[in-house]
Amino acid sequence: MNRLIFILSFFITVVASAQTGKVNGLLTDKDSQTADEPVSFASVVLKGTNYGAQSDIDGKYTITAPAGTYTLVVSFVGMKTVEIPDVVVRNGFTTTVDVAMSAEAASLDAVSITVTKSRESAEALLQEQKKSVTIVQSIGAEELSQKGVSDASGAVAKISGVSKQESSSNVYVRGLGDRYQNSSLNGLSLPSTDVNKKNIDLDIFSSDVIESIDVSKAYDVRFFGDFSAGNVNVRSKKHTGNSFINISLGSGANTNAIGEDFLRMDGASFFGYYNKYDNDPFAVLLSHGLDPVDGYAPVNIDASIDGGHTIKFNNDMRLSIYGSASFSNGSYFQTGVARDYTNVLKVDFPAVEEFSYTARTTAQANIDFSIDSYNRFKLVNLFVNKSANEVSNYGINGLGFNRDANDSEDGYFVRNTQFNQDRVHVTQLLGEHEVTDSWTINWGAAYNKVFSDEPDRRRNTLEDYQFALDNDPTTNPNLFSNIAFDNQRFTQAVQDDEWTGFLNVEKKLNDKVKLNLRYSGKVKERDFTSYRYGYEVELNGSDVPVLDVNNLDAIFNLNNLNTDGNGVYNTVVLNPISNEIGNTNVPGLPENIYNGEMSYQGVSANAEINIGKLLVIPGLRFETWDQSITYDVVNLPPNDPGLRSVYENILLPSLNLKYALTDDINLRGSYSQTASLPEFKEVAPFVYEDVTVRYGGNPDLLGGRDGSGPTYSTINNVDLKFEWFFNKSEVLSVGGFYKQINDPVNRVVAADATGTQRYFRTGDSADVVGVELETRIGVIKDQEDDNVLVAGLNMAYTHTTQDLKNISGDNVTYTTSFDRDEIELQGASPFIFNADLTYTPTFNTYKPTASLVASYFSDRISAIGAGSLGDIVEKSVTTLDFVWSSPLSENLSLKFSAKNLLNPDIEYVREETSSGDITISSFKVGVNLGMSLKYKF
Repeated sequence: MNRLIFILSFFITVVASAQTGKVNGLLTDKDSQTADEPVSFASVVLKGTNYGAQSDIDGKYTITAPAGTYTLVVSFVGMKTVEIPDVVVRNGFTTTVDVAMSAEAASLDAVSITVTKSRESAEALLQEQKKSVTIVQSIGAEELSQKGVSDASGAVAKISGVSKQESSSNVYVRGLGDRYQNSSLNGLSLPSTDVNKKNIDLDIFSSDVIESIDVSKAYDVRFFGDFSAGNVNVRSKKHTGNSFINISLGSGANTNAIGEDFLRMDGASFFGYYNKYDNDPFAVLLSHGLDPVDGYAPVNIDASIDGGHTIKFNNDMRLSIYGSASFSNGSYFQTGVARDYTNVLKVDFPAVEEFSYTARTTAQANIDFSIDSYNRFKLVNLFVNKSANEVSNYGINGLGFNRDANDSEDGYFVRNTQFNQDRVHVTQLLGEHEVTDSWTINWGAAYNKVFSDEPDRRRNTLEDYQFALDNDPTTNPNLFSNIAFDNQRFTQAVQDDEWTGFLNVEKKLNDKVKLNLRYSGKVKERDFTSYRYGYEVELNGSDVPVLDVNNLDAIFNLNNLNTDGNGVYNTVVLNPISNEIGNTNVPGLPENIYNGEMSYQGVSANAEINIGKLLVIPGLRFETWDQSITYDVVNLPPNDPGLRSVYENILLPSLNLKYALTDDINLRGSYSQTASLPEFKEVAPFVYEDVTVRYGGNPDLLGGRDGSGPTYSTINNVDLKFEWFFNKSEVLSVGGFYKQINDPVNRVVAADATGTQRYFRTGDSADVVGVELETRIGVIKDQEDDNVLVAGLNMAYTHTTQDLKNISGDNVTYTTSFDRDEIELQGASPFIFNADLTYTPTFNTYKPTASLVASYFSDRISAIGAGSLGDIVEKSVTTLDFVWSSPLSENLSLKFSAKNLLNPDIEYVREETSSGDITISSFKVGVNLGMSLKYKF
């Protein structure tokens, strides 16, 4: 470490000691109506050197270079290149050179000059937010880099009213959970990679492939009608400017993982691929072992390469190519407690340890093709592979408790080993066409393919585990066998296919009125299959001792299979191929299957009407929604038909208002009516069994058994917002919002022995009222009025309430009841807080950046308790991250990060039990340290 500090100090000293000065100035268009319109994003270089800059949104530029005399070259497409000789750069001084540019003389009548904004900078995004016709907030690649944000889920958590669940990719907008959000890429919807979620895991989008992220909280009719809390849109990077290649290599570690001897499940590669998919689950059961193997060293790797190149043809034809590939992994170790409390304490693990190895590979290729200034095409191909390899030991101290165990005092132990892999393939084609001065056509089409697999989960259960810790060879644990599935193998596979597209026609009637007509549609199909095999264990009518808890393969091997009456165990499947053959020691059919189809088709129209300083945007959307699901799952009531289907026509009005008090101050208002539609995972009655938690869907969300009940939630939305952009990179905004949700859906914990969490329409209506504050201020500025120390703060307060009603009768598959009349909305945090400080001093040519980023969310209900039982509450979490980055030379930069510095407890509590509030899960995830080098060619 001392050697590293010496090397860094040497680099800093050498770079800082250079004799340097600055050149700055303002670029203007002298042919504009005012003769001083700024020229944004033009290239400014010192001829014959690598020193240069790009003008910002206000036409300003700054170049830092060694002392000397240079020729300044200013260029921009469609404008005359300007060369200014004998520009003197003096050590410690700033030379100001303002340049007035003009269009190319030969093309004044033929060239339409279009300024393409770089959406990566915070300044450009603030200007876009100011001019936007709807309420939207954005964060760009530049800000992501400064704050050390590694993926999209971390990025949106820096926006007001948005929080992220620590150690998870779950994102909450305005305190509302996954079911009330949508996610898209370049304006085209994305599928989910998790059967338990509606939205795609945003952490699969590494910051390398992100140009910017937009969070739209107010509805307008260009979105699908399934819009509640907001829409998160990821804009993929495109190449602009000079050709380049970036190579980045980094490493790091999790403080919990350092020094631990890691375990992992066999069969999964270092890069996160599983090598046994083609094997039948029964063949896996017989031939693949149960025991975990030695894991990889807990040293994290983060490597990426990206580059871009532009080919210019004649007549403004241009082909831009951007590509990137990255790989990152992580080793994590955590200890904590886990409990299963249904109506009584069922399972208690005072000590749990979990080894986790994650790997993510991302590849993206974007092609932007401009035929001319009026016709542009974009092709996007994205591939993501994300995996998690986990070995979890529950009850490692010998004090695990299970009320159904032979010895109810202690010794209950579970080892859960599993591998999960999500693969996402996205292909998009988009086009923009300026047909005439008043007609514009935009369109997009996409095909998304998702594989989400859990190919071989292994779960083994022991009792009297304390005997494995006493160093006495005459006492040993036994295999727990209350039921055959206490020791089991499980596999599930999810395959999603999604087609989506839009066509938007814009007509400019005059300078005051613009019309938009839009079609958008989406078709989604899901196939789900799961198998489960259990082990019946018996040795001459007695328990089977476990001589080595780390060598269960000594028991569960092919030689011990009970095919002749002398074996140790039988395999059992619930769904046999043939009743004549039976269900023992033979392959079986899938235990759970469901197939879903969903279709949205909608047309919409809106108008942008300028009335002086007032912009009025009325809109109307007509949408058809068609959804069906068929299922064959275990433990289904015998009179359930095994299918549900619904068809609805939905009419959705909207009105957005924007009033410009001044050029820098906006007042905004919005009213809309939207819908919240149930997802497959909420409807499918399949139950996923974790070690201490069970999750399941409820087909009654689609109108009940006879279809007479509500099929979707109607939402009335009202938004008000004040925005003050008092500097190019500074803003103050205050907003308020109200939502009325009719027939809301919540996750409820069953008041029975299973404690399964299912989705119900728990009441007639819910009300959501909130306020949001956002500010970004330059605390310290330099002589050029550029920010040196920037403070950002955003916070939100949300108050939610909903009525509760009992659910029973002949029209329902599952029932529930409550002893309360009202409660907060499940998943809503009353308080959300995000703050950051970014310090960018300048020492000659040495310009490091340091950022401190904090976030907080208050307690929120994870699942509502049924009957007289209390709710499961996710406790508040405060996080603090530090990121430092520095250029070591013109092309080489260094970054250091320390994430989750406070290392808070991630805790879930079951409230108001007979024993008071009980912690059912509590872990610390550790501090993540990382360092990377990036070189730009």
